[in-house]
Amino acid sequence: MTADSTATPVANTTMQHYWNEVAGPRWVGRQSVQEARNAEMLTQLLAAARTQPGERVLDVGCGTGVTTEPYAVAVGPRGQVTGVDISRPMLDAARQRIAARGLANVSLELADAQVHPFPPGSFDLLTSRMGVMFFADPVAAFRNLIGALRPGGRLCMAVWATIAENTHWRIPYEIAVRRLGAPAPQSPHSPGPFAYSDRDYLRGILSAAGFADIAIEPREFHVFGETVASLAEHVAMFGAVQRLMDEKQADEETRQAIVKETETAYAAYAAADGVRLPATFLLVTARQPG
Repeated sequence: MTADSTATPVANTTMQHYWNEVAGPRWVGRQSVQEARNAEMLTQLLAAARTQPGERVLDVGCGTGVTTEPYAVAVGPRGQVTGVDISRPMLDAARQRIAARGLANVSLELADAQVHPFPPGSFDLLTSRMGVMFFADPVAAFRNLIGALRPGGRLCMAVWATIAENTHWRIPYEIAVRRLGAPAPQSPHSPGPFAYSDRDYLRGILSAAGFADIAIEPREFHVFGETVASLAEHVAMFGAVQRLMDEKQADEETRQAIVKETETAYAAYAAADGVRLPATFLLVTARQPG
């Protein structure tokens, strides 16, 4: 496993700060909870990627390495996986994970994938699980990334569908808006979890970047948590609700009230083995036309 790079350019300093100083450390601090949330999604993504032994994989927004690891196992010792992320705390956690598993076919890069100079035509598969919605210039980013794919190479990634299609986001967001008011107007395509929830917008980005055979398929799954409390804690730490709280400068009492009301609402989805909230992601596939 190679060391990460620190000298690559950054196109989105806002997201660099957010994932290094705010979200990244929080994610690492509750890593096991975060991984359990989207386990069903990862299973579907890995199946759709159809990774083969000996392939070269580029995992964008690899985070703590929870996606990088199974890809490395799938490609085997003759293959190679490169994980790239803008967050040093999350990449440090990924490095620990990969070292603990003894995987020698993984390279980790601390870099902004929008502008990082990847070796041209070097990868068979470009993949991401919720790691590509934060680019400052999505078309430029995917133009850069398609250049890293070999002719005929494929894209297979997961991005969030709309808030309305995701109970685990919709419930706390409606609670937060009721208590704090609506957020300041902004583009629905601003960098963030739901930047690509508009299917036509996402298709346009990939088409402009040069991808062919673009398919965008809604996939249902369940966000899982052992307790309603562990799931509700998430809303104050990440995503649209956390950002609304910060924008409105909500005091601690209001923040905790939103979390507690979310717990109560989530209780309707509790079962004997934990809590399962209906969710939807978009499975996106395409290819480099060569």
